[in-house]
Amino acid sequence: MYVATEAGALVLYGRASEQAAIRDLVDTARAGRSGGLVLRGEPGIGKSALLAWSAEHAEGAGLRTLRVTGIEAEADLAFAGLVQLVWPVQERLGALPGPQADTLRAVLGWAERAGRDRFLSGLAVLTLLAEVADDGPLLCLVDDAQWLDQASADALLFAARRLTAEGVAMLFATREEGFAPTGLPELRPSRLSPEDSALLLEQRGLTPASREQVIEESAGNPLALIEFAAAQRRYHSGAGPMPVPDQVLASFRSRIGQLPDRTRLMMVTVAAEGRGHLTTLLGAATALGVGLEDLEEAEKAGLVQVTGNVVTFRHPLVGTAAYQAAPLARRVAVHRALAGAATDDTCRARHLAVATTSVDEDVAAEIVRVAERDRARTAYAAAAGLYEQAANVTPDVRVRAARLGEAASLALSAGLTAQAAELAEEAERLVDDPESAARLAPVRASVEFELGERRLAARLLVERSAHADPDAAAAMLRTSAGYGWFSGDREAIRDAAERLRAMGRLDPMALGMAYLVDEDYARGLPLLAEFVEGALRAVPDFLHGSAEPADDLTMTWGTFCAMILGADAVAAELAEAQVTRGRRHGLVGALPQALQDLAGAQVQAGRHRDAEASVAEAVRIVRDTGLDQRMARLNSVLARVAAIEGDEERCVRLSADEPDTGGMAGLAALSLLDLGLGRHEAALERLEAAGRSPLRYATGLVAAAADQVEAAVRLGEPDRAEEPLRRLEAWAGAGGQPWAHALAARGRALLTDDEDDYLRALRAHEDAGRPFERARTELLHGEWLRRARRRSDARVPLRSALKTFERLRARPWLERARTELKATGESLVQAEPTAANPADRLTSQELQVVRLAAGGGTSREIAAQLFLSPRTVEHHLYRAFRKLGIRSRRELARLELA
Repeated sequence: MYVATEAGALVLYGRASEQAAIRDLVDTARAGRSGGLVLRGEPGIGKSALLAWSAEHAEGAGLRTLRVTGIEAEADLAFAGLVQLVWPVQERLGALPGPQADTLRAVLGWAERAGRDRFLSGLAVLTLLAEVADDGPLLCLVDDAQWLDQASADALLFAARRLTAEGVAMLFATREEGFAPTGLPELRPSRLSPEDSALLLEQRGLTPASREQVIEESAGNPLALIEFAAAQRRYHSGAGPMPVPDQVLASFRSRIGQLPDRTRLMMVTVAAEGRGHLTTLLGAATALGVGLEDLEEAEKAGLVQVTGNVVTFRHPLVGTAAYQAAPLARRVAVHRALAGAATDDTCRARHLAVATTSVDEDVAAEIVRVAERDRARTAYAAAAGLYEQAANVTPDVRVRAARLGEAASLALSAGLTAQAAELAEEAERLVDDPESAARLAPVRASVEFELGERRLAARLLVERSAHADPDAAAAMLRTSAGYGWFSGDREAIRDAAERLRAMGRLDPMALGMAYLVDEDYARGLPLLAEFVEGALRAVPDFLHGSAEPADDLTMTWGTFCAMILGADAVAAELAEAQVTRGRRHGLVGALPQALQDLAGAQVQAGRHRDAEASVAEAVRIVRDTGLDQRMARLNSVLARVAAIEGDEERCVRLSADEPDTGGMAGLAALSLLDLGLGRHEAALERLEAAGRSPLRYATGLVAAAADQVEAAVRLGEPDRAEEPLRRLEAWAGAGGQPWAHALAARGRALLTDDEDDYLRALRAHEDAGRPFERARTELLHGEWLRRARRRSDARVPLRSALKTFERLRARPWLERARTELKATGESLVQAEPTAANPADRLTSQELQVVRLAAGGGTSREIAAQLFLSPRTVEHHLYRAFRKLGIRSRRELARLELA
């Protein structure tokens, strides 16, 4: 817009710093690395001109360019932006993993269904760009990103955040509002200086006085400079000076107002159609009694241009001015004509929604059909918008409410929680019968749960289940029990179980939870074990079949119940199955929870590096997909690792804002930290306060009862250990988990000072699989033996404990073990633990890549599993090989990575 040409090259004024940043981005791609940059600024500041210059510079540097332009009229058309990106490189789809290729084929309209995960399209774009970049560096330009449809924006941003070593540069241009590319650097083009403004106006034929007036009025906005120079006049609002973009808009409106009426009608039609699709425009124009020739005056005025089969405005603000200036009746007539001329169902539905001014079930049903197609393609935001539009023209109030409920559910699936809440509330205001309210309850409860109102979500499902059909009621009540567990609402759990029992639905999960909150472990734990066994039997079909959302939910609840039981190996197996299936089918959105559960099991197994890698992968997905509300839950998993290591600052930080079951995981970690650092009173008070809360049944606190016992005994107040020990022994007896038997026996040993109890604990530890707890028992037994003057015997358990604490970097416990060993007369030469494990040299992502490579995975297979590009995998392998001192995958397979 504000460029001059010299020998065919684009010349920009006042953009040296912006051009330097873009050159760096291009140079990065030429060097085989990837990067992204966002240009953000007001309309007319010159973002599109910078993109045009970027394309020219990239071509000279040997980069291929792909382009996407957001179009305001297509902002609610699913994947409209992504089609522009994929279409020129569609021949490369065959090289993508199956689910990813199917997703992009659905985007192009070649397939009806793409899957269930809305982030799979982003993964597919990542792989596609990496595939294209195999032929040479690539520049991807995205203009007017604020008008991208949500599905396209999500996909492009997911790819931009994940690109690392592919040779791909992504450059986005956006206005101030409407596009939030968190995680990418931003650059804001500055306004032009008076000197650069004067250079831009040199060839405009203005008098010196007019030039100064235009420079002052435009305030350095390049589009304003050019437009005001053409108009040679100033614009004001009645209330005072207008923002420069509004002045430009007013200028365009004034110029459009001087055109013939038929030209204005044709311009409104072009603006309403939005894409410049000539065939559709001509069809609509015929119905309106105008034609292509009526655009001639607008072309002469430099407001529109016709190139081939496309009609475009000189600047998007021209289209905005033309549309806003038209009366409502004219806009409705234009959309009605465009609906009649539309060549596809989606565009027809979009125009019908705007053109319909009264209720019409036929129109509503047509919009719903398009919405269902978008749902099948995982374009949930677009489908939500269509369902809302359908509801607006639905005559039957109950059907309208149901469609608003569907819109709310889809908005929630798209991650638009605030929008989902508004839609759910609007739907509920329309219904006055219990049955309709019951049908809306699951989505309303889901919204409340995501907003943090977990107790309300649990109660809502219990209350409304009475008016649902039996199958729906049973599902609602089970979910209510789960929500009640997280929120500490024992009454909601009891009510859910009682209603299920009255229905003859003996749901083992809900009933088991109800018994547990009343501390009836003997009846509760076997029921949860029954539920977990059912989930475990379903794993083969889950992994190899075409599981439905209900199956995913069963696995999620099964893993959760296994974690309540403390069945570590089973929890790990169920979580691993979900991770495997999520990677195989590209279910990106489901992975953070599955990885969180897997990391929890890995921490219990003493596989801290693997747990950190699992959490790191989940954190990357959370950041790449905007699911930031999950971050606190992920942090809480590693809070226990920080507590074991004695890292107080990290433990406190990771425990903050942990939401699940009222922060019990964080509380248990903080009390363990206190115990390790010798702050026994603080640990005991923290755990006793938790024991008085409604959340005392939380699994973490049952296991932490052993910490409570130890803290009380070390304080010399054994009476304060009796109640937690009773609870722990009851849990162990009912659940049968070896770790629980071991901790109960250890707690009894602390109270009785009887070696037989220590020996009983150590025998139970042999099958328990919790090395940190075993080492703690060995440390306590060694201390007991030393106090009994059996120093030689004491060295055996103390050496074993020392070795485990060294491996786990459990500094406070390591120091205690060293002190005890020295007290037995043993000389310790090594002052600090060594990083003997080669895995300690690797980053979390390098460790994941290396493990998969050691298992025989190719770079392409690993890339598909970790949602990376093959080049990024090779990059991580190269760095890992150097750190490990090896040169090949064959050597890697022989390494022992603990």
